[in-house]
Amino acid sequence: MIKLSQAVVVEGKYDKITLSSIIDAVIIVTNGFGIFKDKEKLELIKYYARTTGIVIMTDSDRAGFIIRNHIKGAVKNGKIKNVYIPDIMGKEKRKIKPSAEGKLGVEGMNREIILKALEKAGITAAEACHNAENLITKTDLFELGLSGGKDSSTLRRKLLVHLKLPSLLSANSMLEVLNTMMDKEKLRKIMEEQIKGE
Repeated sequence: MIKLSQAVVVEGKYDKITLSSIIDAVIIVTNGFGIFKDKEKLELIKYYARTTGIVIMTDSDRAGFIIRNHIKGAVKNGKIKNVYIPDIMGKEKRKIKPSAEGKLGVEGMNREIILKALEKAGITAAEACHNAENLITKTDLFELGLSGGKDSSTLRRKLLVHLKLPSLLSANSMLEVLNTMMDKEKLRKIMEEQIKGE
């Protein structure tokens, strides 16, 4: 069991049950789109963002991204860490049929995948102390063909698949995640050796 100082925000009670066996933390359930109307819950999330910081771990489908973006937009002051679970097709055991997009949600992830997702966001491992000059910038993404070019979206998708990150990540969200995982030299190497060579 890993103890986290931050509060973790998830979509549903089954996500909370899954995480409760893996992490020791305050876990806040948004009740899906219920967060749009639940001012009290949103205030609680804002409070934790200002004090301990929050970790947002929603599903990797469209609904999960809408909820994640709503919370990010609502929390003006505070520390937010985004944890992304990979796109894994399948169905949770308790469900009769898969979700609309056919992807497993947080509740369907095993311990190893959850821990890896936390680690990618720099949460279980110590914060990566990148020097400012080693941080990946929007210019780096452009130079590597990941933004602003005719094949950029294809290259981005290939990179996200290679890193086992959700395919719905925008260029900005991808930049944020990449900086928790690697420095610009490692990204260049992956792009040259793995992605562009495919």
